[in-house]
Amino acid sequence: MKKIILITGASSGMGKAFALRLLKEGHMVYGAARRTERMQDILEAGGHVVTMDVTDASAMRTGLDRILAEQGRIDVLINNAGYAIYGSVEETSMEDVHRQFEVNIFGLGQLTQLVIPHMRAQGSGRIVNISSMGGRMYTPLGAWYHATKHALEGWSDCLRLELAPLGIDVVIIEPGIIKTEFAEVMTGPLLKRSGMGPYGELARRVAKGAENGMATGRGSDPDVVADLVVKAVRARRPRTRYAGGFLARPVMWMRKWGGDRLFDRVIMKAA
Repeated sequence: MKKIILITGASSGMGKAFALRLLKEGHMVYGAARRTERMQDILEAGGHVVTMDVTDASAMRTGLDRILAEQGRIDVLINNAGYAIYGSVEETSMEDVHRQFEVNIFGLGQLTQLVIPHMRAQGSGRIVNISSMGGRMYTPLGAWYHATKHALEGWSDCLRLELAPLGIDVVIIEPGIIKTEFAEVMTGPLLKRSGMGPYGELARRVAKGAENGMATGRGSDPDVVADLVVKAVRARRPRTRYAGGFLARPVMWMRKWGGDRLFDRVIMKAA
């Protein structure tokens, strides 16, 4: 069945892959992002583009109102917009921390609040939250980023219980290492925050590891995660979680069953 789908963070990476794949599946897709000039391919594929900053409540309301005016309903919300800040807890400014939570949690939560009443009135809907294997494990100097993803996991579980009686599903997607702008965006600010201070050696090791990963092409294509999103949208009764992409399953398995000390040693060696 053709569904009306809103995807945030659709200008690049996984969000764009989701949009293009779901358009091929025959759905009506609205891709939302701040950088709409980078979304011409979505328009050419038959989709729609919405200018939306998930930290701007007015922009979110305007975008949602447009979708409802044009389509009369919204069937799927894919909360994909997000980013990561890396740096020591001590050296990361609270301004940067607040921005991280505004994008990854508070903006996501407010957009979901705006969508829920319409899904509730329909008696159906699906909310797909793009988390990360980082929501189930941790890495050095990523405390503030991992805090948002751990929060998203717990928030989504609670939301699932609230909305199930209303006919609304909540699904969590947990990607592993994916070939996107993630590492490129992360390394520069990491070294600026922590590269020359008391955590400098560790920061340089973490940045070097990320750069080596980019250089050697480690990571899965965003289409791998798009496959999971398609499954979550298609399924009559979706799973609560879908995990996939480079290292996602083995790393989360090790974190769950190996114990904290073993995981600490393994993740620090990898860094």
